[in-house]
Amino acid sequence: MAEAARKLRQEGASSEGSALPVAGFLGKVGEYPRRIRKYLHDVRAELKLVNWPSWEDVKSTTVVVVVTVAFFAIYFLITDTIFSRMWSYFRHK
Repeated sequence: MAEAARKLRQEGASSEGSALPVAGFLGKVGEYPRRIRKYLHDVRAELKLVNWPSWEDVKSTTVVVVVTVAFFAIYFLITDTIFSRMWSYFRHK
């Protein structure tokens, strides 16, 4: 392990002073198509492992969300109306 780290440090030190820094850049750019292909392959493999909900689960969860949002919208409308009327009442006294 220490030997590998030492070798990497030596390679990094020798490439820092190289006369052709473009070669290192082109090498990295050349890796991108392979890295993108590997990334897309890994994404596809992970998506196959996802436990997707059934259509019935999606519909029932959507109904719960819509009802909850409607309830809180009405609650905050009533609360805001009460407090704004109280504010108006006490401000003009």
